Amino acid sequence: MAIVFDHRRLATAPALLARREDLPLPLPAVLVYHGLGADKEIQRKELVTVAEAGLLAVGIDAAGHGERRLPDFEARFAGPWEEVEPLFFSLVTETVSEVPAVLDALEATGLAAPDRFALFGISMGAYITYGTISIERRLRAAVALLGSPEWPRPASPHHQAGHFFPTALLSITGEKDVNVPPGNARAFHHTLEPCYRTAPERLRYLEIPGAPHMMSEEDWRTAMEETVGWLSRFCLAEL
Repeated sequence: MAIVFDHRRLATAPALLARREDLPLPLPAVLVYHGLGADKEIQRKELVTVAEAGLLAVGIDAAGHGERRLPDFEARFAGPWEEVEPLFFSLVTETVSEVPAVLDALEATGLAAPDRFALFGISMGAYITYGTISIERRLRAAVALLGSPEWPRPASPHHQAGHFFPTALLSITGEKDVNVPPGNARAFHHTLEPCYRTAPERLRYLEIPGAPHMMSEEDWRTAMEETVGWLSRFCLAEL
């Protein structure tokens, strides 16, 4: 099946869209957010995987990345975590704040079905995913891969548990991840369980045994199969 790529600007965000050429529009749309230091182009393989499932995959350059990469990015992120943490969360929150306008712009293209939006974020992108669910009610589904909902900020997503339902949330972590240890995501899912008591099937936590932050090919394949299965289940149903 042929995959069509399209570069666009959605509100303030540079985007790379991928979709199956044989499917009628509009399609359920999934915003895909990359990790720290990466960009939408690096995620082409993941965009294709999502698009092949029948979804409109929309890779986004996070604030300070890709087409809008900070000119001194390497220098500013070269120090220890305690020094770069404020900048990291500044870029995360800036990216989160622009998502509603990105969804509006995406809907205006006519490519995306307005009632079938979803998010998929990897590492830094998973932080963005948690943050977005706490402010944006249009998301049918979301997958947070290798991220944390607990931030050293007053508006941390883990303080906003009541805002998550009914978005269908899958969190995937690695048991041996030392970059983003799984404990925060695991604990947050326990906190969320009462919020999802009327639809427990919309909440899932998966911790891949033995997996570090930089997963093996086999573990990554597992994570992507789980991701695409989750997004398809909640975004393609009833089409």
